[in-house]
Amino acid sequence: MHHFLIHKRGDQVGVATTDIAAGQQAVGVFMDDDSKITVTSLQDVPLGHKISIGVLEKGGRVIEYGIPIGIAPEGLAAGEYVHTHNIKSARW
Repeated sequence: MHHFLIHKRGDQVGVATTDIAAGQQAVGVFMDDDSKITVTSLQDVPLGHKISIGVLEKGGRVIEYGIPIGIAPEGLAAGEYVHTHNIKSARW
C-alpha cells in the first residue's frame, strides 16, 4: 500500500493519498515509472498535503510536476511536512 504519490522523477515532494502520522514509514510511488520510495514522516501530513522525499538545501527550489513551485528558505529534510509555513511562492 502506498501513502503518497510523486508526479515524476526529479520532483522533491509527494502528495499524501491518506493521512500520514509523524514517525510513520510512508511509502510513495512515482507516477511516471511506478517505482517506490520510503521515507519516515517527521510530522503529521494530512491527506492532500505534501511531504518532502529528500533533503533540500536552504533557499532551494521545490520541484513538483517537474517545475519549481516554491522556495524553501530554511531548506527541507526528507519526510518533512511541506506547506506554507516552510515554502514561499516562486512567483513573487
